[in-house]
Amino acid sequence: MEPDFAPLDDFLGDDFDGYLVSAASSDSNQLYLSGFDAPDPFTTLYTPDGTHLLVSTLEYGRAKKESRADTVSRLSEYDYREKFAEFGPLVGKAKVVAEFLADHDTETLATPEDFPLGIADALRDEGISIEAETDDVLTTIRAVKTDEEVEHIHAAQDANEAAMQAAEELIRAADVTDDGTLHYEGAPLTSERVKEEIEVTLLRHGCALDETIVAGGADAADPHNRGSGPLYADEAIIIDIFPRDKATKYNGDMTRTFVKGEPTDEIREWFDLTEEAFHAALDAVEPGATGEDVHDAVCDVYEAAGENTLRADPTVETGFIHSTGHGVGLDVHELPRLSTNGEELKPGHVITIEPGLYDPEIGGVRIEDMVVVTDDGYENLTDYPVELVVE
Repeated sequence: MEPDFAPLDDFLGDDFDGYLVSAASSDSNQLYLSGFDAPDPFTTLYTPDGTHLLVSTLEYGRAKKESRADTVSRLSEYDYREKFAEFGPLVGKAKVVAEFLADHDTETLATPEDFPLGIADALRDEGISIEAETDDVLTTIRAVKTDEEVEHIHAAQDANEAAMQAAEELIRAADVTDDGTLHYEGAPLTSERVKEEIEVTLLRHGCALDETIVAGGADAADPHNRGSGPLYADEAIIIDIFPRDKATKYNGDMTRTFVKGEPTDEIREWFDLTEEAFHAALDAVEPGATGEDVHDAVCDVYEAAGENTLRADPTVETGFIHSTGHGVGLDVHELPRLSTNGEELKPGHVITIEPGLYDPEIGGVRIEDMVVVTDDGYENLTDYPVELVVE
């Protein structure tokens, strides 16, 4: 995969010699710009003439083989140990980076807005001009996916679907006790047990995640409540899975709402209304539309039915209390935003559509698919049924 960095060249223009990132590859901008996966911070310099890495000796050989850099240099080439001993870690590293930058004829640099302040100040003391950009240049470039990136995201979503099926089957196989608690193999079926099944399934498909949401009853009324404890019949259970492929580092994202037993009238009504809002949002997805247009389509459905939305009242605590979606890629939440002031949608944007309704007195309902914007509309990357009752 070779990203198109022409927009970054345009941003640099005559004002900057290059773009500098200092971070580990857990920073998605670093991973994207360098093409190199390393657990410790390293330095990437992008210029219109090439990409250059400065890494430890430990990572040197691998960086030369795996990164997309035109050149790879070692800290030791700039006497890092001696500078560390004389000036300390911060100033010593800055002096090394300053020499590295001089070798590539760069003095005036742009950085991401979260570039480390201590390193920036130390580099300024070495005569380097550094300015943090606030245009989200790299994240905007990252938002438009190549065909290869879409394939990576689709693969993560396939793993997601396998994990969702495992979770649904666990709920389906559960027995309902006299007090309404779900039991599986003689023990209460808990949120934690369902999460375990999800995580094991994802690992078998080459994916992992730090957190997932399995929230039932009142827990489901908080969109980001991870859920805990026993699950119950006749209550809505929100399952939101957002795995990351361990090899490609790209994410998937999907949510379903299940009821084992008989849903309340309110939950069934909410589910049908949310499914209507979900399809209204999909109908609004096309190039040239904005994230705000898609969000408005959802709000229109909910408000017409008398439900609260943040668009109508930013102070509400029940109803539709979040945005309609977000971009997905190396980060599970990235540009574009599907909300008020959401950006224009372009072919290659991978986005979620996830309307929902929430109230502690009722519970919560959410439906989420992930789609890619195409030249004439969208392609849904999710192939999993939308059904409320698990029988």
